[in-house]
Amino acid sequence: MSNNNTYYAPTGGLPPQTQITADRAIFKDAYALIPKGVMSDIVTSYLPFWDDMRMWVIARPLSGFAETFSQYIVEVAPKGGSEKPELDDAAQGVLFVVGGQMDITIEGVAHHLDTGGYAYLPPGCNWTIRNNSDENVTFHWIRKAYQYVEGLEAPEAFVTSDQDLSRTDMPDTDGVWSTTRFMDPTDMRFDMHVNVVTFQPGGVIPFDETHVMEHGLYVLEGKAVYHLNGEWVEVEAGDFMWLRAFCPQACYTGGPGEFRYLLYKDVNRHMPFIRPEK
Repeated sequence: MSNNNTYYAPTGGLPPQTQITADRAIFKDAYALIPKGVMSDIVTSYLPFWDDMRMWVIARPLSGFAETFSQYIVEVAPKGGSEKPELDDAAQGVLFVVGGQMDITIEGVAHHLDTGGYAYLPPGCNWTIRNNSDENVTFHWIRKAYQYVEGLEAPEAFVTSDQDLSRTDMPDTDGVWSTTRFMDPTDMRFDMHVNVVTFQPGGVIPFDETHVMEHGLYVLEGKAVYHLNGEWVEVEAGDFMWLRAFCPQACYTGGPGEFRYLLYKDVNRHMPFIRPEK
């Protein structure tokens, strides 16, 4: 396991007027590809009760597409942050730092997150965040309305890091395909998993996965060719793939280094019904 991973983080800016317009951005019924090149200054958003921040919204619930989660890439300048970051008591969150460092206080307990740091924040959690360093910090913020189940408590908050955990090899892959599992997959309290998936150069997903989970896949490192709903697309560090339920997906990784991505999926709950009106 490498402990020296670097993660791609957008820096904004604008392309020159001489650049051609067409890019790799794709939005279709089954999937979307948001390439790193479109994450410019003019597509950033802002939130109330935050200081010196901006963010790229790369996923939001859309009826008829992917409906369970939102995902932001947040950039906070030195001394920036928020004493009131989450305004929805039903929302749980995951923060994953891809550049810089920051301080987060959860229920009165202070934690320091460096690059690769990870925090799970349950619904109704009281937390604050501040960049006390001299450089920008950039992190992913994945949010999902928690789906309560009678007899199960919501999970507790926790803080860890990519560097502190061992990877779990996928069966029959000899370590070519592995997952850093931040959440216990046997713990039914969790209704989402946010993990890091790693492929060694030349590794593959050898079949078109077709399943009920929605996905957000942000490429942290490396490059690959993905097979999405019957079409091949090239992806590299900084790209984001957004997949609705049952979108077929497979990949070949290109090397020369590891291919790694931050993966969201919804898990461990019955499928809700659309009930007829009485």
